[in-house]
Amino acid sequence: MTDDVLNRSPVHALLADGTTVCIRPVVPGDHDQLEGLYEEMSPENLRLRFFAASRRSAALAADRACAPARSGYRALLAETQGRVIGLAEYDTGDDKDAAEISIAVADGLHHRGVGTLLVEHLVSAARADGITTFTADALSENHEVLRLFADLGLRTARHFEGPEVRCTVALDEDDAYLSAVEARGRSADVASLQPLLRPKAVAVVGAGRTPGSVGRAILHHLHTSGYAGRLFAVNPAAHSILGVPCHPAVGSLPRTPDLAVLAVPAAAIPAAAEECGKAGVRALLVVTAGLDADQARALLSACRTHGMRLVGPNCLGISNTDPELSLDATFAADHPRPGTAGVAVQSGGVGIALLDGLSRLGIGVSSFVSLGDKYDVSGNDMLQWWESDGRTDLALLHLESFGNPRAFSRTARRVTRRMPVLTVDAGRTDAGRRAAASHTAAAATHTMTRQALFTQAGITATRSVGELLETAALLHSQPLPEGSRVAVVTNAGGAGVLAADACAEAGLALPPLTPAVIDGLLAVLPDGASIGNPVDATAAVTEEQLGDCVDRLMASAGIDAVLVALVPTAVAEATGDDLVRALTRAPGRRARPVAVVRLGQALPVELLPAADGATIPSYAEPHAAARAFAHAARRAAWLARPAGTVPELPGVDTQRAHTVVDDHLQAHPDGGRLDPRTCAALLSCYGIPQIPWGWAETEEDAVLAADRLRGFDGRVVMKAHWPGLVHKTQQHAVHLDLRGDSQVRSAFRDLETRFAGLMTGVVVQPLAARGTELFAGVVQDEVFGPLVLFGLGGTATEVLADHAARLAPLTDHDVHDLITSPRCAPLLFGMHGSAPVDLEALEHLLLRLSRMAADLPQLAEADFNPVLAAPGQVTVLDARVRLLPRRPHDPYLRRLR
Repeated sequence: MTDDVLNRSPVHALLADGTTVCIRPVVPGDHDQLEGLYEEMSPENLRLRFFAASRRSAALAADRACAPARSGYRALLAETQGRVIGLAEYDTGDDKDAAEISIAVADGLHHRGVGTLLVEHLVSAARADGITTFTADALSENHEVLRLFADLGLRTARHFEGPEVRCTVALDEDDAYLSAVEARGRSADVASLQPLLRPKAVAVVGAGRTPGSVGRAILHHLHTSGYAGRLFAVNPAAHSILGVPCHPAVGSLPRTPDLAVLAVPAAAIPAAAEECGKAGVRALLVVTAGLDADQARALLSACRTHGMRLVGPNCLGISNTDPELSLDATFAADHPRPGTAGVAVQSGGVGIALLDGLSRLGIGVSSFVSLGDKYDVSGNDMLQWWESDGRTDLALLHLESFGNPRAFSRTARRVTRRMPVLTVDAGRTDAGRRAAASHTAAAATHTMTRQALFTQAGITATRSVGELLETAALLHSQPLPEGSRVAVVTNAGGAGVLAADACAEAGLALPPLTPAVIDGLLAVLPDGASIGNPVDATAAVTEEQLGDCVDRLMASAGIDAVLVALVPTAVAEATGDDLVRALTRAPGRRARPVAVVRLGQALPVELLPAADGATIPSYAEPHAAARAFAHAARRAAWLARPAGTVPELPGVDTQRAHTVVDDHLQAHPDGGRLDPRTCAALLSCYGIPQIPWGWAETEEDAVLAADRLRGFDGRVVMKAHWPGLVHKTQQHAVHLDLRGDSQVRSAFRDLETRFAGLMTGVVVQPLAARGTELFAGVVQDEVFGPLVLFGLGGTATEVLADHAARLAPLTDHDVHDLITSPRCAPLLFGMHGSAPVDLEALEHLLLRLSRMAADLPQLAEADFNPVLAAPGQVTVLDARVRLLPRRPHDPYLRRLR
């Protein structure tokens, strides 16, 4: 069962209309409310629920739900502001794999998603309990409950018997169900954000009369931005501030505001939030910083209790530049320029930099949210808002933390196919992880985990705010390239060399030009031009000649983008030519991107206006332009590739794997590393290939094992084992190349002597054949979930750090990327006449490792090193697995933070 249900803690989630409800297990004290839920139903609804209209049914239903806890029964209720509005329950009876489910929703609250939300939470709990099927009996005329089951996104069968119908619902979690949950969540989320980002009335609580206060600054921005709604100030010591009428309290306002801005001291925040909630406010913007733990809990509790969405605390504010609204509730220096970029940041300083940069570029902002400490509204919320607002075509994020990365990833994968999603990768490697016990933990840095998330979700991750703006300028103004082949054109050879170096360092290709293209360029460029790549058009090139040159390169089938590096010359000045104008003439005709580098440009990036209203990005240095082109090429490649699928894997026994894990944790409640036999048993549940091996606790057992396992040339390997042993080679706990019984005996006695009091036995294996030593592992990140790592293995794996990583579950595309990303990848495909390794077997190994990690939240860490890869064979030579007593957590269950 999920953590929330097991701990009997409430979970808050959104109904279809954006209102907040609390989902929690039923307790005995709910009896009267549950009985009232049924007693207040109309006779018709009672008949549809119980197949009869008896009032006695209400008491019996409440008795059943509030009875002492019993195996196979679960009951969840939905409540809002202390009123129970729905109940869903299941009972397995004698069948542990299937459960009968029933649902009840209060009269007047149908069609708001109460029942669907309760069922989603029951589905999550049932899966964790091993239940695979729900059944439900209903009258065939009960169209609402039948539609509920049909629209869940799960496979549902109906069997009609007279006036009744039995629904059978398979609880498999597939992409269809997750997509249906996503769609419901997106609709509810956008509805809940309406009072925040499209409020019809705003109140600023704490607006002061003294210039310089944050509340006054926000009130001033709201007043001067031309906000189209009603605006109020709350200050008991003033009648009017900046021409805005003041009122002593939120409850005394002439109308209830949709949004309240709280700019009062931290100590006053809980009371102010509670007052807003009681008055019916739907959203809070808390700019105040410095809340302690108690104040933070009280603030969030007020928001959840009264169904208010919350931005902040400790934030810069929010803005929506829609001309019909003109909302600017920030204390930035200037109003943001209206435009099409959505911006969400946690850092106020970064927010100001992005607002200024986007305004200067002319891209402008559709909506801006400074998330601050991010108690509630998150980047995931904003992506869904921008996806639906009809104005945003570019999303910019600066997130310092993730509340639910896997849900964020699913949202981002969908949104980024509609618009570019850019972020600053602000993560830094935690040095403490480098001292972790295993290769896997040492390799799995926080930066690597974030980069895996961004790569898989198609997010464009930059390394700085400047690079973010440089890339945004190109993606906003230019079409995407079809590939990474760039032609460089310059009027000065040195500038062309700099541009060519920058492109190569960014991973772009500068292909040679075809003879036909060369002949065409020679025909239009001045004498002395050097026609290679870069193309040196010389200082004598005219505006018309440069334009013709760029157009010809754009038409070349072997070129995906053109970078023009220009320096001012006296020749152009004397002739009156404007070489930049050559690029901005009718750029709308061009199907491929073009950018210019002007080495004397004062600003890092500008958007130059063109004759037809389009723009051309202009950069002050070539590396900025090259980085932007590289990001655009990666985005194009990501969009061109179909969405990956998680392959079905034969021979996986998840139920047996759970038994192995449960048995180990029952014997070792604190968890720990598996002994070789338990480890092998777990790997066999997933069909992970292991080299044959034997376990020996005595010298005689070691000899017998060696006789049974001797390889093709009779040699074996012996490895000591004791709980906690990780790096066997560093501990000199391995003997290689053992021949004959005498060497086996000698090796065992050596290990037994040196590790007396530690060693519990030895593992004997045949000496492996030659091959490429690789490393594969998985680590459960507390926030991001399981991360699969792959790269070069052996004793130098940490020194060389040649690893790639992707978040589980791996798709077919993810596993391909894992294999091809490390620097050692050419070794796998065959070099210098050698045959390639068994790539299909290697893919299956990684997919099975991913499946094991996704199935078992208790799998804290797995470390396969080395994995021997050879033609026709991939085998794990050494495996270590560590378990921890963790409960399942459903990352896709709809709930607020």
